[in-house]
Order: sequence, then C-alpha cells, then structure tokens
Amino acid sequence: MSPAVAPEQETKSLHRDLGEIVGQRHVLGGAPERRKAERRKDKRKNQKERKTFAAQLANYAIDGIMPGAVVSPANEKEVAAILQLACENDYCVVPQGGGTKQNIGAIPERIDILLRTDRLNKVLHYDAGDLTLSVGAGMTIAEVQAGLAKNSQFLPLDPNLPQQATIGGVLATNANGPMRSGFGSLRDYCIGINFVTGDGKIAKGGGKVVKNVAGYDLMKLMIGSMGTLGVITSANFKVFPLPKQTCTFILDFPDLASAMAQRDRIISSPLAPMCMELVSPRAHEYLAGRSEVRDPDHYAPQRGMKRAENYSLIIRAGGSDAVLARYRKELGEAISREMSSADEAKLWQHLSDFEKAITTRHRNCMLMNMGVTTSAVRAAYEAAEQSAVEHNLLSACIGRAATGSLIFAFVPLGVDPPNAMQFANVASSLRSRLSKGSVAIVVRCPLETKERFDVWGSSANDADLMRGVREAMDPKRILNRGRFIV
Repeated sequence: MSPAVAPEQETKSLHRDLGEIVGQRHVLGGAPERRKAERRKDKRKNQKERKTFAAQLANYAIDGIMPGAVVSPANEKEVAAILQLACENDYCVVPQGGGTKQNIGAIPERIDILLRTDRLNKVLHYDAGDLTLSVGAGMTIAEVQAGLAKNSQFLPLDPNLPQQATIGGVLATNANGPMRSGFGSLRDYCIGINFVTGDGKIAKGGGKVVKNVAGYDLMKLMIGSMGTLGVITSANFKVFPLPKQTCTFILDFPDLASAMAQRDRIISSPLAPMCMELVSPRAHEYLAGRSEVRDPDHYAPQRGMKRAENYSLIIRAGGSDAVLARYRKELGEAISREMSSADEAKLWQHLSDFEKAITTRHRNCMLMNMGVTTSAVRAAYEAAEQSAVEHNLLSACIGRAATGSLIFAFVPLGVDPPNAMQFANVASSLRSRLSKGSVAIVVRCPLETKERFDVWGSSANDADLMRGVREAMDPKRILNRGRFIV
C-alpha cells in the first residue's frame, strides 16, 4: 500500500511558517522558495526536487499516511510555536523520537506535521554526587547510558533498540524493559518532565509534585500518554550506581507450572534480582541474534515443528561475590547454566530486542503487549497458547515474570497464510480469557488487520476521565488525532 497523500491543508504556507520558526533547513516537505522567473527557468529542477521531497516524506509515513511536513525544533520555545501554529490552523501533529514505537495505535486521521525531537539532544544537568540527571527528550537511551557509565552509573532503562529509542519516546509510550522487575517502572525514577501542551503552553510536572488545578500529577499523566497530551521536551531522573558485577542464571523447566512454582519461590525469598524474564519454548528461537528476513507468509521453525526448548526463567543478579554466591545457594540445582561478561550483555540485548527480532523474521506477525497481575501470569501464557492454536497461529512469549508485563507474538503458519480477521479473532479470544483488569494492546499487526478492529480493545472504564484530561491539555485534539483511545 503506497502512502496516502497529505490533504490540501499541507500547503506552501505551512512549510514557510514552519521555516520561520525553526529555519528552512530543519523543515522537510517543501522545495525552497524561488522567484517566479527562476522557477520558470528551471522547471525541470523544480519537478525533480518535488519528487525528492515526496520520497523523503514517504520514509516518515505511518500506516500509509504520509506527513505534509517534517520539522525538527531546537528548543521548547520552538516546539511551543509549532503547536500554537498547529492549534490556530487545525493542523494534526504527530510527535516522533526515534520512531521505534510509531506502529502503536490506530491509523492516524491525518498527519499535517510530524514533529521530530532529534535536536533536543543535550544533557541539561547532571550531578553525579546527587544521582540526578536532566536530559533533552531527543537523546537516545544509548547516549544517556554511555555518559552515565563514565561515572559508574546508569538508568534502569532497557527498551527495544536503545541506539534509536529516545528519552521522550520511551516516556510517552511507557516502554519498560526487563529491568522493570528490579527497579520499578518509569514513574518510579522519573522525577520531572518538561513538555508543551497541545495548545502551545510550556509546562512542567514533577520535582515538588507540581499538579494542575484538577489535582492530577502532570508528570505521571505524561508517562504513557502516547503523545496525546503534549510534546515532552526534557526529563529529570534519579540514576543508580552500576553494580560491581552481574551474573545471569538460566533455569530451564519442562513445563509452565514448574517455571511458575520456581518464580513464586524466588519472589518469596530474600533474593532481589535486577531482572527476571519468563521465556516460552518457541520464543528461544528469537533470542539467538539471527535476523534473516523470511517470506511473510511462511513459518519454518529453526528446529522443526516439535517443541525443542523448555520454559526458561532468566534471572540477572548484581553485586559482590557474596551476593552472587547467595543466588547460587538459593537457586541450587535449578540453575541450568550461568552467563557473564559479553555473552550475558548480548543475551539481555536480545531479550530487549525481542519485538524487533520477531517482526524482522515474520513481517506479517502480530505483537501484543499485556499487563496482568503477578498471580495471573501463568493463565496469560496458557491463554495465548490456546488462542493461537484455535486460530492456526504459533505463539512466542516473553515477559517480566515478577511484574506481569508481557509481550506475546503470534506468527502465521506457512500452510495457512493469515487474513485480517484471523488476527482480529485471536486478539479477541485472548482478551476474553484474561482476568478482569488485564490490559491487552495490539502494538503491531498487518495494516489490513488494523483497519478492521480496535487495537486498544474494549473502552477503558475511565475513558470519560481521560477525555476530560485531554480536553484540558489538547482542546483541539491536534496531537496524534485518531490514534489513541480518546
């Protein structure tokens, strides 16, 4: 499907107005203005430029919708000016960091302006002694971690594709990785956020628990808001000392029940692992670092159709020799193998990049992010497997075993190419099997499937409250219009 052409509203005046705010070189979407006589003289060159710009804009298309312009502001004042312009002219704006999560959400109504945060990429404040850090929203996770490592510190952020994922994007999507098990969610160590609301007002939340007039904690509202309440421009964090050393213990089990029993013993023990992942048998294939692209309608497991792997608990511990010795004593004979150094780091990167690995191998697969209670993790894994079998799909699952934050992938069989309703039906089947209060969001699926069902599932119980918050912060709904629940 070729990207849809932006509406008539994306005119030369839009490109000119954006250029006046950020400088023309930071706007993609319109050829540089020339005098009329010069344009007539060089008509062929103008046509070539228009084709070039169209091709570049197509690279930023989301679900087939191409932006009218791509703009990169340098500071929050420029962000505010862009959003004021959009609000006055009813332009739809989509914020973008590294673009690693732009597949999440419904198909955009339209994209007049794609607002990139790549120039908001500076360290604004860092006090190593006080363990506090303030950075621009456009800094990548890898850049932040590299800077902190010089002082033997780190942020417990390990999202998919850290070389691309940005601070602002991770906050907006609440993209927690395996370290959530040991350090909590982003809301636990993010201590402040600066942002611009949908109507172009510069605001902040956090620090001294700044709240709006309705009593909401703005910082926590912005985390996970999917770019619908404002554009994050910078954030403050408390950082952590790097552990002296780490070691990963892999525990294999013949069935899910045994793995969950061991998980329960670990949770009730004195151990406090940094990470604890539960890996389903079929998911192991995607943690080996292979990235070859397969035919979208073909599934050929690495070792045939029989189950070649066990359920595994993968546990990462950090600390002194005595601490690691305690883990070995507590886990005992359940340990199948240990990993450290480069091999260990590679394994955890593969776990963080699970979504990328499986979508690279199977471009027609469907991914779901799930949030369940700790006691419901086993039932969620069983529900995924049952739903997949009923609809002629294969499932591969990994997740935070101690927190209930899970990633489920559904891969079509080669003998039965997927159709749109096949994925819609498996999502509905899985949701119906989950315990009350669980969340199951489709974060990636073929476009023809996304057009036929609600990727967010049934309406949230607090949808009216969410609409009220959005009305206050983005009254004209210019941000990510049509993509989120409200």
